[in-house]
Amino acid sequence: MSRPRIIFMGTPEFAVSSLAACFDIGDVVAVVTQPDKPKGRGNALAAPPVKELALSRGVPVLQPVKLKTPPFSEELRRFAPDVCVVTAYGRILPKDILELPAKGCVNVHASLLPRFRGAAPIQWSIAHGDTETGVTLMVMDEGLDTGPMLAMKRQPIAPDETSASLHVKLSALGGDLLRESLPKYLAGELKPVPQPTEGVVLAPIIEKDEGRLDFTKPAVVLERRLRAFTPWPGAFTTLGGKLLKVHKVRVAGSTGAPGMVLAANADGIEVACGEGSLVLLELQPEGKRVMSAADFLSGHKLAKGSQPFGAAQ
Repeated sequence: MSRPRIIFMGTPEFAVSSLAACFDIGDVVAVVTQPDKPKGRGNALAAPPVKELALSRGVPVLQPVKLKTPPFSEELRRFAPDVCVVTAYGRILPKDILELPAKGCVNVHASLLPRFRGAAPIQWSIAHGDTETGVTLMVMDEGLDTGPMLAMKRQPIAPDETSASLHVKLSALGGDLLRESLPKYLAGELKPVPQPTEGVVLAPIIEKDEGRLDFTKPAVVLERRLRAFTPWPGAFTTLGGKLLKVHKVRVAGSTGAPGMVLAANADGIEVACGEGSLVLLELQPEGKRVMSAADFLSGHKLAKGSQPFGAAQ
């Protein structure tokens, strides 16, 4: 059997391992990625990581602003793809693109479907307190991550896992899953299986305010959310009307009115929560560097029993 003709669609660093796998599996005839975007203080246009790998391999790169008008599928048709592989592309594919390749479009999704369908499965798996996640290879349909499944691989979630560290693990796992399963699918050895109707959980896009520390929530929930939303949007509160980022915490069992300072010393700033307490270990005042609680307290006096942090919103 000749090597399959693959169009790859993906954008961020997460998708690079999948693209690398496609180079091993077949002939990548084109790569579709998001337009270059301004980055850094100078706002210079930066290419998506997927584009950089594609150009280094001499593959044509397409960066459409829109997929429907004019029909982008007509541009793709000239590449005569056998299959389209999609990993973290960042856009919903219209029906004419889904139906273009002979074997359809397959997607590497960073969860064990149907749990965590949507834009941010990695973050929400940590925020929900799951101990396991993984990657799923599915045949795409017009729904949001609703297509029939081909294969999946599982990945434990470590107790100190952040979304940043889990991104790296699942990215590599996605490449492994493609190498193992895509050739079998293309050869007719893997048949798509409908997703279970039970166990569906959505993973909506992360809004900046998700990082706000609401001390009326249980301490364990806040600790999970800090790890889930690292590096973005990060965990934060306000102090004296100014932003205060929180980079590291631990859960403790003390009780008090939510938001009350229970202790403030070199060991950390202990704040009462809806259940238990949260010890703030590393903080970053607005416009300053990340510092230990001890360094922070040398310039900010926090009285035991006070409730100095911004109201939950």
